Amino acid sequence: MDKWKIPLNIFSIPFGLAGLAGCWILAAEQNHVPFWLGNTLLIIAAIVWLLAVAAYLRYALSTPGRLKADLLDNVAGPFASLAVITPMLLASQGLFPYAPTAGKVLVDLFVFLTVALGGWFTGQWIYGPLDIDKLHPGYFLPTVAGGLIAAEATATVGQFRVAEALFGLGILCWFVLGSMIMGRLFFRPPLPAALLPTVAIEMAPPTVGSIAFFAINGDRVDSIAAFLAGYAVLIVIAQLRLLPAYLRLPFGPSIWAFVFSLTAVVTTALHWNGLQRPSGDTAYTFILLAAISAFVAWVAARTVQELMRRQFLPQAG
Repeated sequence: MDKWKIPLNIFSIPFGLAGLAGCWILAAEQNHVPFWLGNTLLIIAAIVWLLAVAAYLRYALSTPGRLKADLLDNVAGPFASLAVITPMLLASQGLFPYAPTAGKVLVDLFVFLTVALGGWFTGQWIYGPLDIDKLHPGYFLPTVAGGLIAAEATATVGQFRVAEALFGLGILCWFVLGSMIMGRLFFRPPLPAALLPTVAIEMAPPTVGSIAFFAINGDRVDSIAAFLAGYAVLIVIAQLRLLPAYLRLPFGPSIWAFVFSLTAVVTTALHWNGLQRPSGDTAYTFILLAAISAFVAWVAARTVQELMRRQFLPQAG
């Protein structure tokens, strides 16, 4: 392992698996599938998260100053937040239903770490030099994804006022960062291939925001839910125009940027499908689950294959 670099976006892997588990957990709550399927995926996500943490810490601690350098990296740094965001999902969805006290304690711990790290990144972006051409949608992760997923997690464990505050944190950071990121994508040179998958993260704020809002408002459709859904539809359609560029990408850790974003789209669609009950809603549920599960299974299989070939991780230096 010493000659391989462990990039911070390695934490996208357990994050994406937790997102897929969320799809199946919601389908179970809607009485379409048994809970053990989603719970199994949560266990897999937890194991992969532990492996990712161990691998990254071994790599980072082997070189003095490596952790600090990664956090200060204007390109890779924001992905560090996934190391503390993912456990919030695992604790709220997988632990809280069976051990409420332990689940709530872990949610609160990782919410604190997420907000603290998001605040640190915000201060660093203000304080340190920042090149507009290095800005990418991964900058949503520390505060937008962090705030909205924390809102969902705290609402799940019954802390609704805290969830409302965290929802506000995530939404307002989305408005601020979103305008800058979209301006960079519109008017500056194209992102390099390694960062192009982060454009899929543009789908996350409206969809993760929708999931958080449903958790806060008791799974009801109202004007705010419709507001978020409208933008989600727009940005999902926009991704279709990028398919030719996406299909030319080499396979690597950055491909996992697609996974959580797409699982959030599917989870949001499942919420709307379950609440609106259109004709054929059960069939739609299984079509969505099959499609997202097949995609994640393909990405996971390719990851294992590339790891066995020693071609998945970049070489150190």
